[in-house]
Amino acid sequence: QLQLVESGGGSVQSGGSLRLSCVVSGYTIRRNCMVWFRQSPGKEREAVATIDTNRGDTAYADSVEGRFTISQDIAKNILYLQMNSLKSEDTAMYYCAAPNPHSSGGFYYFKGCGYNFWGQGTQVTVSS
Repeated sequence: QLQLVESGGGSVQSGGSLRLSCVVSGYTIRRNCMVWFRQSPGKEREAVATIDTNRGDTAYADSVEGRFTISQDIAKNILYLQMNSLKSEDTAMYYCAAPNPHSSGGFYYFKGCGYNFWGQGTQVTVSS
């Protein structure tokens, strides 16, 4: 059974850093691609980073380019999001996401990565 568990969120001041982790079980991340997206109350979700888990290619939203880094530990089956130079507008619930091999519907897409399954999220709060 596919399960994604995010952690590492917290409260930081503007300019600070956090590293989010996503432990993946029931699924080998070296299959296709994975995504980090965020959502705040009353706002649409915003995908911020994606990685091609086979080739290691990454891509980012303009809003986080140069500040966030997505990476993976294939051996541990963990996805990371290193967030530096955080701003108040980065405040959101952050989710890691993947394509569910057992489901064919409900896909979202970000820079060529389709995903339809995510974890419970981890809250990031940045104060100015």
